Parts: sequence; C-alpha cells; structure tokens
Amino acid sequence: MANLKDIRDRISSVKNTRKITEAMRLVAAAKVRRAQDQVLRTRPFADRLARVLESLQARMGFEVADTPLLQTREPRHITLVAITGDRGLCGGYNANIIKRTEQRFAELKAAGHELSLITIGRKVDVYFRNRKYPIVNSFIGLNQVPTAVEAGEIAQVLLAEFIGGGTDRVELIFTKFINLVNTTPVYQTLLPLDPQGISKPDDEIFRLTSKAGGFAVERDTSANTQPKLQSDIIFEQSPSELLDSLLPLYLQNQILRSLQEASASELASRMTAMNNASDNAKTLAKSLTLDYNKARQAAITQEILEVVGGASAMA
Repeated sequence: MANLKDIRDRISSVKNTRKITEAMRLVAAAKVRRAQDQVLRTRPFADRLARVLESLQARMGFEVADTPLLQTREPRHITLVAITGDRGLCGGYNANIIKRTEQRFAELKAAGHELSLITIGRKVDVYFRNRKYPIVNSFIGLNQVPTAVEAGEIAQVLLAEFIGGGTDRVELIFTKFINLVNTTPVYQTLLPLDPQGISKPDDEIFRLTSKAGGFAVERDTSANTQPKLQSDIIFEQSPSELLDSLLPLYLQNQILRSLQEASASELASRMTAMNNASDNAKTLAKSLTLDYNKARQAAITQEILEVVGGASAMA
C-alpha cells in the first residue's frame, strides 16, 4: 500500500490541476462569447456589401467583368492558406488542420501543380517549417477574437500574390464551427472569386447560450436584413471600377468570417478538452481518496493489532 503522505499529496495535486482546467474552460467560454458578439457586429457591413454586389451582378453579370479577381486561369501554381491556433491544449483541433493540409498538398503535388503555403497560427507554421515545406508568408500572434485589420493584412498579401501572377489559385483550409463538440476542417477557394449567390439564405451565425447550468450553442439561420437596392439607382462609376473597389472588401470579409469560424472552433475544442480534463481529474481524485481511506483504515487496524498484541504480551 502506498505511503499515506504520497497519496495525500497526489490528491492535492489532482485537485489543483482540476482548478486550472476548469478556469481555462471558463476563459474559453468567455472568449467564445466575444467572438459571437463580433460576428453580430460585423454582420451589417457584410450584408450591405452583399446587397451592392447583388445589384451589380443583376445589371451586368460578373462573367463579362474585366477585373483580375474574377479571372480564372490555368492553375499551374496553387497557394494553400492553413489556419490553426498559436497554442495547444485544444484536443485535435491543430492536428486535424495540419493533417488535412498535408493531404491536400500531396493531392495537388501528385496532380503536377506547383505549390506554396501561407500559414496562419504558430502551430501550423512550426510544423511545416520543420519539414521544409515552401512557406512564402506566415501570420503569428493574431488575436483570438479576429479583427478586420488582421483580415485586411492577410487579404493584401493574397491579392498581391494573385494579381502579381505569383499564384493562379488560392485555397483556404480552416475549421468550420458547428457546435461545441463538433468542428469540421474544410476547404474554400478564395481566389479567383466566385461571388455568385452572395447572399445565402441558409447562412448561419452561432450564439453561445447557457442551459441547465452548462454551455450550449445555437446556430441561427440569418437572412440578409439589409434592404435591397432600388433598381433605378445610378452608379457614377463604371461597373468594373466598382467591382475593383468592392471585391477586395468582399475577399477581406470572407477571410474575416473564416478566421472567426476557426477561432470559435479552437475555443470550443479547448472548452471540450478542458472539460474532459476536469472530469478525469474529478474521477481520479475520487479514486485516490478511496485508496487513501483504505490505506488509513489499514494503518489504524495495524496500530490496534500492535497495541492488542503488546497488551497480551505484558499480561
């Protein structure tokens, strides 16, 4: 039987660990709430931009627009943009994106394409740099609640690569947020843009709520609440000039939404991982307490036997 002091120290250590994991779970939950609030704040701008692009699309058709962001080229060179977090302790969140990026890289390379990587997040950057992948740019230390400024910086790099002819296609690999226990790595083609059906009727945003003393997530189908533009509105600029100005904003908004989804997925994965760690610590503490009680009872019994044996010997 283990020493009573050792068991007591281990129980104390497990309980302290549980306090830490529970605190990390609550912090992640608070950050998910802030990410939710940010989605709600950025939604009106995205809806209004979609309405303007819808109006332009109805008038001219994007297929005849002479703008670089809509031009489809033979994809000789493809750039993959992978999004992970800067920290661990979030279950398989980072590993899933890294694995999916490796798979996509191998598929495209086998098909004969030239490839390069742009990494967002320390985990994916360190992994692929250590394995000598062709990384052309990296973004590390972004806010866990993404901002439009950060999305704009990433969009500028991608625009420069695409318009300058450095790449013919840009694919984004990120984790789509579904609920607190379900996130899915997905691909999305960023460039060339294909903004057909910009305002999707089934577009969703997530809302973190409290139910039965725990956290839950509701996905709301949110139609575009902005009024449609009147058909008789006259634009001073030509459609091509308007598209050249608006499509970079549309690209930035797409990146921002992807960063928000990835951030919410990371936080949800961390909440789940820390919740599981807290439950395991609770179970382990209960088991150790039982072992401690058994060991203490055995020690007391042994002491009684020694006293009784000593008294019998004296008699």
